Amino acid sequence: MFAFVVRRIVQALIVVFVISIISFAIKSNVGDPVRQMTGVSVSEKERDELREKLGLNDPVHIQYFRFMKKAVQGDFGISYFYKKPAVDVIIAKAPATIELVAVSSFIIVFLSVPLGIYSAIYPKKLFSRFLMGGSIVGVSIPVFLTAIVLIYIFSIQLGWLPSYGRGELVNINGWQTGFLTISGWKHLILPSISLSSIMLPLFIRLIRSEMMEVLESEYIKYAWAKGLDKYRVWFVHAFKNTLLPVITVGGVQLGITIAFTILTETVFQWQGLGFLFMEAVERSDTSLLIAYIMFVGIVMVVVNTLVDIIYGLVNPTIRVTGSGK
Repeated sequence: MFAFVVRRIVQALIVVFVISIISFAIKSNVGDPVRQMTGVSVSEKERDELREKLGLNDPVHIQYFRFMKKAVQGDFGISYFYKKPAVDVIIAKAPATIELVAVSSFIIVFLSVPLGIYSAIYPKKLFSRFLMGGSIVGVSIPVFLTAIVLIYIFSIQLGWLPSYGRGELVNINGWQTGFLTISGWKHLILPSISLSSIMLPLFIRLIRSEMMEVLESEYIKYAWAKGLDKYRVWFVHAFKNTLLPVITVGGVQLGITIAFTILTETVFQWQGLGFLFMEAVERSDTSLLIAYIMFVGIVMVVVNTLVDIIYGLVNPTIRVTGSGK
């Protein structure tokens, strides 16, 4: 198990290294930091002197090592718009995205597990057919269109829920949370439903297909032959083995969900990392772009590495397969 964990950590470090190269390439080729720092009134000679002072004329490999040295220390430069370290801006905006992803993930798990199990146990029921048809529609509709429809129905027509912003927030040691206010929860409902809409149909179909496959296996037939209670067969024997691929796919999809917040946060003016990324693109704020890419990339790598390790603990055969034996 130790060797398996070490291999996964090494693979994670390699991926982070690749992400750092991509980030450095963006930093070096998107915009002119000297022009952004000095404006149009500074002469070309003064710009050249500043460029030399900042080391922008150094060879690429020297600039990359300098970039990595600062990145390891959490220094991705100063945001041109916010006039403070890009990491501080990321940390300030992260709670909004984390809370949105957390609630969306809860909705996905809370609904996909029972609906997926039901549609696997009773595949010919009318409700199961409705779920499968609805899941195809759900996968086909873009998340931003779902968000617009929700706003139109529940905010404009019915007036039940707010259409933008985070509502009233509570500051807990620098963490701006909406979990502790009614206004915060009201503002969270539509964005979280919108964000979960793209992943929920996929998870329902995944759990259904895996569960149906497990129910046809020999050991499940043996369990039926032993006369075990149907709920024990479904939820203890069958669903337990259904979870293995779901855990793997779930870890990958969690990272993708963070990426999908860009569209959701833009539509709902949700002041999180996705909305921050769009602002950084519009303002050519390269420091914020790099900080966002590194943050999201590292989160995805960490989540996927933990999922691989958990999968290795649950299913020991994967450790043998992964070692090449």
